[in-house]
Amino acid sequence: MLSQSLKTALAAGMLLGGSAFTVSAFAASDGNSTTTTPTCINGKVWDKKKRLCVLPKKSSQLDDDNIYEAARDLAYNRRYEEAIVVLELAENKNDPRILNYLGYSNRKLGRIEKGLTYYAAALREDPDYTLVMEYMGEAFLQLGKVDKAREQLAEIEKRCGKDCREYSMLETEINRHISR
Repeated sequence: MLSQSLKTALAAGMLLGGSAFTVSAFAASDGNSTTTTPTCINGKVWDKKKRLCVLPKKSSQLDDDNIYEAARDLAYNRRYEEAIVVLELAENKNDPRILNYLGYSNRKLGRIEKGLTYYAAALREDPDYTLVMEYMGEAFLQLGKVDKAREQLAEIEKRCGKDCREYSMLETEINRHISR
């Protein structure tokens, strides 16, 4: 069910047409990318092939990479409901990147248990996806389960050591949580 504000934004986008977009002020990175992608407005997503913002539709020519990148940018810009709507358009519902950002967006909306379900599904698809482990650790912290967050930290360390980005991010969050 779309929220009224999202329905309004999508309707405005349909009425306005065009390809207005802004570039993210930061690199929305999943650890594998260091470039920014255009962030569209009014419920639109960036289509790399057309090189413009388009309304997402099931019949769209957007591939799962476009959908993932657009939804990741929406999520990083705190537009979680819109990110979920876009992610649900993915053809491959088992893509661990898609599952990860469904988990992330739901968790950020306060639906922590639902987020954990998506994270677990992402890890079943890719057991070495350390960004999922980092986000899962943050979800456990939100639930007050420091021991479970530390388990995720240990799993990250096994895969990429203490010097990797995800390890330092989760370690920082654990320390912040403990010092409260």
